Amino acid sequence: MRLKTILLVMACLGARAALAADPQPYSVKFDPTGNKELDSSLKASSQLESLRSSAPAGPFALIGRAQSDIERMQTVLESFGFYRREVSVTIAGHALDDPELANTLLAMPKSPAVPVQVKIQTGPLYHLRKVTLEGDVSARARAAFALDSGAPAIASQVLAAGQRLQDAMQEEGHAFAKVDEPIAFEDAHEPVLDVTYKATAGAVYKVGDIHIEGLRRMHLAFVERRLTLHPGELYSPSRIEHARTDLLSLGTFSGVSVRLPKEEDVKDGRVPVTFEVSERKRHAVSFMAAYSSDLGGSGGTTWTDRNVFGNAEQLAVTTNLINAGGSDTTQLGYQVGALLTKPDFLRNDQSLQYSVGLLKQDLEAYDQDAVTAGITLNRTLSTRWKASIGLTLEQEEIVQEQGVLNSNYNPNLPVSSANAQIVPEQINNHYTLLAIPITLKFDSTGLSNPLDDPTHGVRVTGSITPTESFNSTANSGAEGGRTPHATFLILQGSFSTYLDLKQFGWTPEGRSVIAFRALAARAVGASQFALPPDQRFYGGGSATVRGYAYQSIGPVLPYTTTAAGGIELAAAGVEFRQRLWTNFGMALFADAGAVTPTSGLFEASFHTPRYDEGAGFGAGIRYYTPIGPVRVDLAFPVERLTNSGSFQVYVGLGQAF
Repeated sequence: MRLKTILLVMACLGARAALAADPQPYSVKFDPTGNKELDSSLKASSQLESLRSSAPAGPFALIGRAQSDIERMQTVLESFGFYRREVSVTIAGHALDDPELANTLLAMPKSPAVPVQVKIQTGPLYHLRKVTLEGDVSARARAAFALDSGAPAIASQVLAAGQRLQDAMQEEGHAFAKVDEPIAFEDAHEPVLDVTYKATAGAVYKVGDIHIEGLRRMHLAFVERRLTLHPGELYSPSRIEHARTDLLSLGTFSGVSVRLPKEEDVKDGRVPVTFEVSERKRHAVSFMAAYSSDLGGSGGTTWTDRNVFGNAEQLAVTTNLINAGGSDTTQLGYQVGALLTKPDFLRNDQSLQYSVGLLKQDLEAYDQDAVTAGITLNRTLSTRWKASIGLTLEQEEIVQEQGVLNSNYNPNLPVSSANAQIVPEQINNHYTLLAIPITLKFDSTGLSNPLDDPTHGVRVTGSITPTESFNSTANSGAEGGRTPHATFLILQGSFSTYLDLKQFGWTPEGRSVIAFRALAARAVGASQFALPPDQRFYGGGSATVRGYAYQSIGPVLPYTTTAAGGIELAAAGVEFRQRLWTNFGMALFADAGAVTPTSGLFEASFHTPRYDEGAGFGAGIRYYTPIGPVRVDLAFPVERLTNSGSFQVYVGLGQAF
């Protein structure tokens, strides 16, 4: 009979060869089960689905692919707790065991594609009737086990309970504790399972000798001081993992792995631990570029030495060209700086930074040439809290141009340059600023890279900066009230939070996010013009109110539309971020803010035009890369100001906040 069947198939192949399509195009349709996660897993397990385009099949191979898919999908259904499941596949309306299926496929042309239908009957969801735990297990480990009678018999949850139990036992010092795979018994009549776990705790161990392998330039003594794991401590996998990730956080190693001995090789109740490290290339070069229509284009390079003296010191030298062709800039500027970071200064969670820099920027509000130097002590208080205190010295020259009334001023004529009532006056000042910035940060987003896309959590930053300003060329005039020196405090605070709509069950995780930010700042101890222009606050731009040009919101210099800056600022913004497909996304946003020349924000008597406040809105697209989202935003002002354009464009890497 088998020989006759083979001959029959060969005859069919010869008779239909002229008509058969090989490979045979086909389409696949899955009946929904009502469980989106299950539906997704069924499709992911199906070769009919995954190989449809990448590996086309002939008629007989298509039948074989469908038959193997049935077993795969049955396994998926069982892993979700559906043990009385049924899976059937039809091709062109024929069951797989239909003797006419082969002839039907051989007779079909290449187009249209053959329809493949997958039908799923889940049957009842099984639950756990009895959960038995055998072995000497502590109460704490049992609590971590967290699997009770009545729970759905989902394979991933049943296996995860055993892993939790084993992890908890090892955290108690049982380094080689083991939990066997659970044994399940199915009831013949009811949709329930009885599950038994066998746990073997073994002896309690301590950490033995610690070895570091793979060091080249890095000093062994530094790494040993850095380690958060010490011999004689109770064995704990979480402490070992924390020590491993802490070494990685130095930025000097490309990889850190842990090697542990077998149980039979351990003596004296101590487990030796070996950290195998791989050092990164010592030097690296990175590039950056950004664009906004108000500040123009910017770009530059950063050269980094990841291990200057062998103790993970990092030196970063940055050179950037800024303000290329912006509507709110007058010519090209530059920003050059060097930053040396010494980790583990006096203690493991503390670093010391030395910085020097040069800055030249020519803005519509003022031209600035500055030389800066500083030293900052950074402390990690916890996984979420960080603090810093520093000392900075800045020497700068700032030039501003404002309008003043002509000495031949005629009150009967309108004040306008056309009537020669206003003449320009250039204000040139040299400042020396000595400041002590103190900052406290809280971050619960769980992201270490600021370019990553936050989807949950809160970020809060607060700073206070006592500053002494020395003005070596103070003069009177329209900016009357300047003094040769001023002592003031700069208070600043920012808040941002991110809400994933997954929390409400509306969208998949990370696909739809609402982000909100708020900013507030105030200068205390000095009047508006006693502050150096670069220490005043300005609104407008991507950091405050999108849609308005940089520094276009706020008080203006007399008889001009040039920004003068204020002593108080407040701004807020909201953004809806939606992922589209795999790598693309979009955003809708709205911002608002205000700047005042005196205290009492929002209580000032605004004049027309209202330069002191503004609101903007817009939309943008996102392209998500491994190093962060590329952002392109188009924003419009609600009320256009004469010193700002009708719209602004912002391009950069990373979200706006």
